[in-house]
Amino acid sequence: MKVFASFALAIAGFIIMFFGLPDTFSDSAKIMTGIITLGIVLWSLEPIPIGLTAIIILLLMLLFQVADSSIIFSGFSSPATYLIVAGMMLATAVNETALIKRMTYNILKRWGSHAKGLLGSIIVIQQIQAFFIPSTAVRSALVLPVSAMIIETTEAKPDSNLRKMIMLGVAFGGVVSGTAIMTAAIGNILTVELLDRFAGIKITYFQWFFYAFPIWAILIPAIWFLLLKIFPLPKEQQHFPEIAEEMELRIKELGPVNKREIRCLLILLFLVGLWLTEPLHGMHPSTPALIGVVLMTLPKIGIASWEPVIKINYNTVLLLSVTLSMGYVFVDSGAAHIISEYLSVDWFMELIRRPFLAVILVIVLAQVFHKVISNVSTAVVVLVPIIISVAKNAGIDPLAVSFATGLTCLFGFILIVESMPNLLAHSTGMITQKDFLKPGLYATLISIGATILIAATWWKWIGLV
Repeated sequence: MKVFASFALAIAGFIIMFFGLPDTFSDSAKIMTGIITLGIVLWSLEPIPIGLTAIIILLLMLLFQVADSSIIFSGFSSPATYLIVAGMMLATAVNETALIKRMTYNILKRWGSHAKGLLGSIIVIQQIQAFFIPSTAVRSALVLPVSAMIIETTEAKPDSNLRKMIMLGVAFGGVVSGTAIMTAAIGNILTVELLDRFAGIKITYFQWFFYAFPIWAILIPAIWFLLLKIFPLPKEQQHFPEIAEEMELRIKELGPVNKREIRCLLILLFLVGLWLTEPLHGMHPSTPALIGVVLMTLPKIGIASWEPVIKINYNTVLLLSVTLSMGYVFVDSGAAHIISEYLSVDWFMELIRRPFLAVILVIVLAQVFHKVISNVSTAVVVLVPIIISVAKNAGIDPLAVSFATGLTCLFGFILIVESMPNLLAHSTGMITQKDFLKPGLYATLISIGATILIAATWWKWIGLV
């Protein structure tokens, strides 16, 4: 019944868009808007795997001929797709060693014996992983088993504040981890690709970090403090000496650091170095990622065999490629331009021409839009082209407003469907949607406030706003 109801709602959304949109929309623009609406419903309700929904959307675009087939398939040839593929292969290769486990166990051994240190460790571990593992879902998935082990070791009872604090630490820490590292979240990569294609603006790995690092630096301690305050623990439940003992035991089981782990770390550091020096060599971030894959799988040099490394999640590949194609066709069909024309009313144009007010406006708009369109990739590929078009209509540089839009779409804290870390934490059965509401609302307000604060200070100082 869920599958039939979801498809019925998706088809109804398509029909409403096709027959309900005004005649200013061309037939192809109406159809494309309808296809996007159908995709939003199916991705939100998830009656079928996200990769299968992506294939259905691709087929609909081809069957309705909403654009030339070369544009419809262009998402699959984008460097962003190869970056994600290479990123997932890198994550698999790294997991063939004990490097990530060793790092996690050592951090928890050092700081995990106290509630404050434990929560901080769970959050910080994912931030460190963000430099090397370009997927919020993979990072959270790596931390979840350790978090579940901690819950078992500390005997945290169901519905207890300790259990909620730990699981929301995984979820919110995963969301925040995509902030400052361009390769750390699909939404970042999509924003960069859309700005390049539709505005001719190239953002390097270092530039993204330069713009977003202050927001990241605010959100990490703010989320930590928020969860400690919302889920207070009595004094007798704030110390866990058994965690240090358990971590010590786990580290001994791993044995001493071996040559594979050292080679893995050196390759990762080399890879990050290439990303940071993009302005010097000019290589797209996908190129260093592919270099990393080659180095990690070459005989004698590498640290993993080829067979397990190529077993990646093609749902993610299809999601990214098809959503990119959706964004390209959405603009090519004229739908994005027409919507931007409707938004180009006098009061809106007056606000958008004032850089700081424009940033505030798109931050609020992106948060509301993301609540309606839960899938981050879809939210970015629909909203960013519209914002770019509106900025062009207003005669302003689209960089700041588009960057703020794409970045804000990452910050999904209230609903479990807003981000993969939320979904993964919820899928354990240890936390409910209700547990996300209050801390999620405060976290959303914090993320909005942090972005506005940085826009008023740091972005003004560096000339972004």
